[in-house]
Amino acid sequence: MISSNIEIAENSIKEFIRVLIPEIKDMDIEANFKNKCNDIVLELKVGDKSSIFYYENLEEKIEDQKIIFLKTSLLSLFEKKYPWGGLIGVRPTKVLKRLLISGYSYEKISEILKGLYLVSQEKIELLIAVYKKEIGILNDRAQSIYIGIPFCPTRCSYCSFASFEIGSPVGERFYKKFVITLLEEIELTGQLIRDNNCKIESIYIGGGTPSTLTEEDLEKILKAIDIHIDKTNLKEFTFEAGREDSITDRKLEIAKEYGVDRVSLNPQTFNLEILKKLNRNFNRENFDRCYNKMKELGFIINMDLILGLPNESEKEILYTLETIKEYDIENLTIHSLALKKASVLFKDLNRNVSELNRIKVEDKVKEVLKEKGMEPYYLYRQKNSADWGENIGYSKPGFESIFNIEMIEENQSTIGLGGGAITKKITKVDNERDDIIRVINPKEPATYIREMNERFLEKIKLFSK
Repeated sequence: MISSNIEIAENSIKEFIRVLIPEIKDMDIEANFKNKCNDIVLELKVGDKSSIFYYENLEEKIEDQKIIFLKTSLLSLFEKKYPWGGLIGVRPTKVLKRLLISGYSYEKISEILKGLYLVSQEKIELLIAVYKKEIGILNDRAQSIYIGIPFCPTRCSYCSFASFEIGSPVGERFYKKFVITLLEEIELTGQLIRDNNCKIESIYIGGGTPSTLTEEDLEKILKAIDIHIDKTNLKEFTFEAGREDSITDRKLEIAKEYGVDRVSLNPQTFNLEILKKLNRNFNRENFDRCYNKMKELGFIINMDLILGLPNESEKEILYTLETIKEYDIENLTIHSLALKKASVLFKDLNRNVSELNRIKVEDKVKEVLKEKGMEPYYLYRQKNSADWGENIGYSKPGFESIFNIEMIEENQSTIGLGGGAITKKITKVDNERDDIIRVINPKEPATYIREMNERFLEKIKLFSK
């Protein structure tokens, strides 16, 4: 039970405790706030522990300061120290942006992030560097398109995305009709774009694993985009090839012929035994063949890595980071494993998620980035990340992914097509607030096929406002 002399969102506090201080989830909490001179004073008692905390009163600009203060005081009371402090399940740059809009300098913001949110100096510097990179790229006058292909060769045990094995009963029964329905949706989207004078800045084909598409169907989809989608304002076109076990030379050639300029080739780790346990096929020789073909065709290449996979030792992670040096890529995305409730891994009560020496691993990451000449350009955090890390996109200067930045910052409206895709209409209310309305396509192919036209009517209404 949580008792306080101010109104609090109890569920928010409970979720914070569940993730960051689980040992106190069944304890009674008493929080008594006072305003004294220029400070907020918090008398906090949890079980048999109690203390008094002070922080400068900033409520004129930070309306939820007392709630933030309560959360981070709980961390202090139980001597919990995390690199991101009390920033849980948020887009950290939005916190920074809100403080900038409130009139604070970067110097004062650093002080607030360290003192109120308990964020480490290293993460504060990372956050500011990413935000400064983003503000030169963000463009809320344009729109993006996301196309979801909800099929994979196999389903990785850590995955929570819309994904069905192509050889499963669902894949065998609905794959062909899914492609037909998606072609219809692409044509409808072309009309929506024309009717509303949308300026499409980026197209991203994700999933699932889009390269699971047959060569014939990939060409049909890319040709439909070419015919129906106005690409006059297009700055980037991404195809998430992802897994080497689904890529052919011809698929890459088709992508290039229809204007795709960015591809992903994602090892996640270079440790074969770990990948086998995660139900992910991997052949290093074929991976290298795919990479060489991508380089030959002139694609901008991204690779994804996941740090903290189950049973993966620190030595094995360092091996993966050393191996990535062998590839001349423009983008590198490094994820800290987050156990999603929809993933098989989350449901496995016997899972063994690695305990890492964070400093040692991060030092190796820095070494790799320095050698490759890459800088951070977008980041986001997830509640269940290993060691309270983050997911960060790095790139060589000038090769940042517009779509990734706009998606994470929720700055640009997105038209979502295909399985599990989310359409977002974003309207600025004022400098601090956006109105975001979503239309979500069904994840399951059968439901998507059945309801696509109905959902698309919602999108027409949304963009006609």
